[in-house]
Amino acid sequence: MAQMEHDVFQNEKRSNWVRVRTLAQLRWYAVAGQIGAVLVATYIYHLSLEVGLIAMVIGLPVLMNIVFYFVYPESRRLSEREADLMIGFDLAQLGVLLYLTGGLNNPFALLMLAPVTVASTILPLRSTLILGAIALGIVTLLWFVSFPIMTASGESLILPDLFVFGFWVALVIGVVFIGIYARQVTQETLSMSEALVATQMALAREQKLTDLGGVVAAAAHELGTPLATIKLVSSELIDELGDQDELREDAILIREQADRCRDILRSMGRAGKEDLLMRQAPIETVVREASEPHLGRGKIVKFETIPPKNDESRQPDIFRRPEIIHGIRNFVQNAVDFAQNAVLVEISWTDDIISLRISDDGPGFPNSVLGRIGEPFVRRRRSQEGRVRRPGYEGMGLGLFIAKTLLERSGATLNFANGSARAVSGHRGGAIVTVKWPRASVEARAETSRGALGDNTLIT
Repeated sequence: MAQMEHDVFQNEKRSNWVRVRTLAQLRWYAVAGQIGAVLVATYIYHLSLEVGLIAMVIGLPVLMNIVFYFVYPESRRLSEREADLMIGFDLAQLGVLLYLTGGLNNPFALLMLAPVTVASTILPLRSTLILGAIALGIVTLLWFVSFPIMTASGESLILPDLFVFGFWVALVIGVVFIGIYARQVTQETLSMSEALVATQMALAREQKLTDLGGVVAAAAHELGTPLATIKLVSSELIDELGDQDELREDAILIREQADRCRDILRSMGRAGKEDLLMRQAPIETVVREASEPHLGRGKIVKFETIPPKNDESRQPDIFRRPEIIHGIRNFVQNAVDFAQNAVLVEISWTDDIISLRISDDGPGFPNSVLGRIGEPFVRRRRSQEGRVRRPGYEGMGLGLFIAKTLLERSGATLNFANGSARAVSGHRGGAIVTVKWPRASVEARAETSRGALGDNTLIT
């Protein structure tokens, strides 16, 4: 259902891409070319043409443009039906014009590809197929019937049958190939554009959560003292009001509500990031925080820290950047979604590299898309098993694209593979995602990683 809604939404956007003014301008260019071709053929090459009928056919798009100029505003965007009719009209007009000027003996029959190309870039698949079929029908009809082009001496300009057949084959192949090619390129461009917009939205959302967490953490810190005072005073009142039940109950209520406020602020402030201490944290802390929403989903998520050999130094501190947290969280989510029982998150580092390896004991990445993981809308998950495992997810690759893009933005390089998950649960197989950062791109400077925190900032 979600995929169907996406396709419908995408089709609606495609059909509303083009304005009336755009197609009208293209039609003016076509009319100018047609008039120029007729004038050259008549006055330079002295060919005998049905000038009266040709003038009427060329005048039709001129009349249509004039009508559109007065009826529709220039900025109006066409609906799918309107775009179908306009491009279909252009195909028919060009077909009639070619019929009057030699059919497939006219080299300008190649222009039949233009409306098909326009249709494949702006219209849904159904409309593109219909217009492509109309174009093929017109080309085939022109192979058999047309007005011949006559020279001044009365000789007909007719190509050999073999050349006409070859031209027809070339036009048929051109309509099919260019239509598919233009649509595929446009589709990939649209998918990438949508994916980049979604990436920016995800990053903005993570940044807002980061900022909100900072405000909550600061509020929890500043409100801690007055709440403690309220609790202390209310406890003293409870002791002093031992023989006044009603007042004593009110004092107990005040203490309970103060405790509740403390607990709420504490839970909300767990993700606080505005405190100078929480702007940076050990790599394991950041990874655990990013993974936290998926730790209680019925799968074992195991964390392992692997320091360099013969190195007793503590693990590096990194900046808690929203793109890093969101990217790691997305890959952990994907691993938990597909894992049979467990997920293993391994953290290691050297003097130059910080590495993160996320593996699961699930079915792994499909071999057919392993080389294209990280591209937006790489595939659709159609199996019932996939829908049960990940209800609400259509498996179009957008989440992995967002995670990959955000992590690469932080300086990381990623690798996707399938391998053994014996270290997790004893099962073979499973997906493996490896993320590597140059330490210089994410590590907090030594002089700031655990230095003085500075003064707290008051909330005003």
